[in-house]
Amino acid sequence: MSGAAIVMMLLAMAVIWGGLAVAILNLRRSPEMPESVHRDL
Repeated sequence: MSGAAIVMMLLAMAVIWGGLAVAILNLRRSPEMPESVHRDL
C-alpha cells in the first residue's frame, strides 16, 4: 500500500473508533432512558 492509502486508512479508523468511544462515554454519563415514548400516529 502507498503512504497516502495508509494515512487515509488510519484517519478512517480514528474517526470510526473515536465516534464509538464518544458514543459510549455519552451513554455512561447519562444512561437514563425515557420512561414513556409518545408517538404521533
